[in-house]
Amino acid sequence: MELFIVVFAALFSVINPLGTLPIFVGLTQENSHKERSKVSLFTSINVLVILVISFFVGRYILHFFGISIESLRIAGGLIITTSGFALLTGSFSKHKGMEKERVKEDAFQREAVSLTPLAIPMLAGPGSISLLIGLYEQYDLFAQKVIVISAIMAVCFTTFLMLRGSHYIVKFLGASGINAISRIIGFIVIAIGIEYISSSVIAVLKIA
Repeated sequence: MELFIVVFAALFSVINPLGTLPIFVGLTQENSHKERSKVSLFTSINVLVILVISFFVGRYILHFFGISIESLRIAGGLIITTSGFALLTGSFSKHKGMEKERVKEDAFQREAVSLTPLAIPMLAGPGSISLLIGLYEQYDLFAQKVIVISAIMAVCFTTFLMLRGSHYIVKFLGASGINAISRIIGFIVIAIGIEYISSSVIAVLKIA
């Protein structure tokens, strides 16, 4: 249970579905409730597929390019840390390359927005992918991998519930409420990124 909570909290903080809610509302404001539910479901499924594939296949990509797990964790820590700073400064959407005008201009040319821009890059970005690759290398036991997958599924299910009720959440919290919570999450994300960097640097120094 402890591993589940740790993975869930870390992945949820890095993905930050709360920061995606205003974008989701903007993209689906003209859709019916049924259509918004459908987009929420497919977005969550896309995120789940991307994260699970990254978790299992990522290590082989690393080996193919000759990248060590410590290097990945340092790079991932830097990405996660910059994402945290973006949350703290209120520039998360810009950090993801998702300025509001660009999102609308591009998204309305698509039949669906569940894969991009919502699943990629807003939710399943480099930070979450590098985090999962690191977790695969860190936890070797089959039972541990099952727990990590369970945590991924729980995060995706929570994301689905938040997206489905996004219009109500945004209306209830307002812009100031979302910004306040995003800043708290941003602080946690920065701490996660720094922990990744520091632990990896210590591991490299011990090897050297």
